[in-house]
Amino acid sequence: MAGQRKLLIVEDDPQTAEMLCTYFTSQGYQVSTVAWGRDAIEFCQHTVPDLIIEDIRLPDMDGYGVVLELRKNLRTSHVPIVFLTELKDRKARIEGLRLGAVDYITKPFDMEELHLRVQNTLRRAVYLSLVDPVTGLPGRQIVWERLQRLVGETDWAVLYLTLEGLDAFGEVYGFVAGDDVLRAMGVIVSDVVDEVGGSDGFVGHASKAELLVVTDESKAQRMRDELVSRLSAVFDHFYPIKDLESGRVSAPMRTAVGLAVASSGSFDTPDAIVDAAFEARQAVVAGPGARL
Repeated sequence: MAGQRKLLIVEDDPQTAEMLCTYFTSQGYQVSTVAWGRDAIEFCQHTVPDLIIEDIRLPDMDGYGVVLELRKNLRTSHVPIVFLTELKDRKARIEGLRLGAVDYITKPFDMEELHLRVQNTLRRAVYLSLVDPVTGLPGRQIVWERLQRLVGETDWAVLYLTLEGLDAFGEVYGFVAGDDVLRAMGVIVSDVVDEVGGSDGFVGHASKAELLVVTDESKAQRMRDELVSRLSAVFDHFYPIKDLESGRVSAPMRTAVGLAVASSGSFDTPDAIVDAAFEARQAVVAGPGARL
């Protein structure tokens, strides 16, 4: 498996970068290294790695900023990231998980342990590209194929739905509880797509807590309104009653739904479609949003 895997190492310490590059190259990986966060973002725009090993502290920006930029693009939103860090506090781990990091390893680290984590993460990523193990919905590869079919068509709408704060919720209340939330979201979205969109509706994962829905333009606004309404009504049930009654909910979550339609512009690639839906979602996030 390792022979065809591409790793990007984002590390500004030359000795650490060289050590990682030498080791993973000897294990059969194709390894690239950069020292700056902006260089990592630019690299991924041209060559999407299978996994990124990244130091949180970089000269130009922190690792969290790199994750945020990569998550904005469907082509890179799925790339698993393992953080190298000297930070040991819980708050820093939660922030990374909230943004979508899949693992942490604290410096100084054991190289064999890091390699095992990389292997396990890559195995999981292959499976997730086809189907999400929690929701059972199509994964990124199938979603991408569906979006490619939209290029050139004139009657479609894509909804970009995100559940922010899911990983932080899992860190506080347990990852089993986090999976329950994700599973509930999948069921609700699937039900709405079936009821409003009919047999032509489609829903799948852009990433763990991000869903893309494809429907007809005429059904899109009703579907969006129904999704926001149903999701806002159900997720408080996943918090402990004592936290809700006291008003001290830890790791609050919120959902936002962006909408792009064929009639709003010219879309010649799946990326262009997703970018439009993502920008619409960002506008929702910038507003009051819907707290879950």
